[in-house]
Parts: sequence; C-alpha cells; structure tokens
Amino acid sequence: MKGSILDIKNLRVDFHTVDGTARVLNGVDLSIGENEVVGLVGESSCGKSVTAKTVLNTLSVPPAEIINGDIYINGLNILDYGVKERDIHVRGSVSYVPQDPMTSLNPVFTIGHQMIDLIKWQDKKSADLRSFFRIGIRNDSARDTAVEVLKRVHLPSPEEILKRYPIELSGGMRQRVLIAMSLIGKRFLLIADEPTTALDVTVQKNILNLIEEKVREENLSVLYITHDLGVAKRLCGRIYVMYGGDIIETAETRDLLVNPLHPYTRGLISSIPKLMSEKFDGIDGRIPDYIDPPGGCRFYPRCNQMMDICRRVKPDFAKSNKSNKVACHLYPTGKNIKSE
Repeated sequence: MKGSILDIKNLRVDFHTVDGTARVLNGVDLSIGENEVVGLVGESSCGKSVTAKTVLNTLSVPPAEIINGDIYINGLNILDYGVKERDIHVRGSVSYVPQDPMTSLNPVFTIGHQMIDLIKWQDKKSADLRSFFRIGIRNDSARDTAVEVLKRVHLPSPEEILKRYPIELSGGMRQRVLIAMSLIGKRFLLIADEPTTALDVTVQKNILNLIEEKVREENLSVLYITHDLGVAKRLCGRIYVMYGGDIIETAETRDLLVNPLHPYTRGLISSIPKLMSEKFDGIDGRIPDYIDPPGGCRFYPRCNQMMDICRRVKPDFAKSNKSNKVACHLYPTGKNIKSE
C-alpha cells in the first residue's frame, strides 16, 4: 500500500438518547492508501454510515459524542482541531456521494443553482454566510465549471440539465449529478455511502462503471460503503467487515471472499442467494442493542461457534498467512493462522 490517505485509529462514538447511551462505534481501525478503493461492508445498522459521518464531520453533536480515537486525513489528525477548523480541512480534502440522490438534492432549486453555489463555496475558509454572498466568482465562470464537470460524468446536454429541478431527472441522472458535484475542486478522498442502493440493476451497473472510471482518471482514494458483497468484489481491492460497531475482519478482496475466517463474514457470504440454488443460508438473530451491547465479542449471541471467553473478552486481531486479519477467539492472537 502506498502512502496513507485516511487512517482511523481506535474510534469510539456514543449517542446520548432518552433511553440511555448508545455505544455505537467500539474502537474502529481502518486505513486507505493512495489511489486505493477500500470497501466497508456489513448489515444495516452496523455503524458504517456513522463511521463515514464522523470522518466527514457531519455528526449531530449532541446527541453524538466522539469518546476516543484519531482520524488522520493526509497525515493531519482532524480530531485535534475544533469543529470549524475540522470542517475547513474536510471540505478541502473529502468528497461524499450519498445513497439517496432525491433526498440529497434540494427539490426547490435547480441543478445549476445548487452546483454554482457549491463551486462558489468550496474554497471558502470561513463558514460565515454573510461572506458567502460577497464571493467574487462570477456566475458565468461557475456555470462553465458546472457544465464541464457534468460532461465528465457523461451527462447529455449539460446546459439543459443545469436548468432542471431534481424531480425532472431520473434516479441515475441525479446520482451522476452528485458524482459530478463530488469532483468539484481538488479532492483526493471520496466516500461513497451505498450510492447505487436506490437504483435498478441496469442503472447501477452504469454508475459503478462511472465510479471506476473516475477513480482512475481523478487519482482518487475511495471508501465504498455497502452491504452488497458483489459490488465490493467488483470495485474494492481490500475489504473491512464491520459488525455491531467493530471491525471484525479485513483482507484483500479475493482472500476474504475465497477464505473468510470470521463466522460473521462466512455468514454474510453464505447469505448471498445463488442462481442455481433454491435455498440460501442466513444469520440468525439481529444487530445488538447499542444501549446494552453484549460484553466481549458483540457477535457472540448470534455465533454458532461461541465459547465462554467470547462473553467476557473482546478479541484482538490475529493474522493469517494470507492478507486476512481477524478478531475472533477461534484464532489465537500472535500466531499465524494457516489459511486454506
């Protein structure tokens, strides 16, 4: 792996609710190198989007609270800074593609209005709205930039698209607009949070092709969040598996899919429906209650290989003789696991 673009170390995030404190992220470690596409996979409500929002500095504080950890973006620990300074660094470094383009674009403004505002706003070092209206970028210059980035994502008639409202575009076109907006400026890290979930299969394929193309052309590093292992297999060189706010296994994509080690990873893979089979396995149970999470390994209530130690002690990572690292008491820490 080349130089590190994103390093998350021992990140813990709680949410204070009327029912109690939800301990959502439980010591997350994750890294992405230059020009690397890394997948973050797991069931819904496992903490994937909370991880992304913490990096993006968009958590609502309160009720969220960062209890511990470090987030290094291009070598700078953004958690050493206040919220405003953190926001300036993130806006200049990280782009974001959300999963639902219809709720991410403002329905009462045209595409052009929203893109031009973003182009004007992107390089501001202050979040003072009064200064925003004094920015000296002409609308025609910003419009030319908007047309150019729409061309880069292969949208037809970009001048006409700028005049339209989000409701006038298809789901695939709206998602391309969001990808175009993520390419504005000189960002080096893209966080894509299940950007094809709301799209049909044909449009999904086109969006994945576009993301692959832009990663190559723009020299981007990508954190791709998904629950779809098929998409992760196609896009990602490495995968992190998250369960209950913990990273429980990581490996190069082929090693993970061919030789999964953690019982949860095996369950995810066996849950994928097979074209030639009428039956497929699932994982019994549900995601833990974060207000009263299990002690030790958070997966043990659903694990068919659970041991007594799993109830009491959170497992450390052990390494295999391939690229796998797994946090599970089935594998002794400090010893090299022999992978098949």
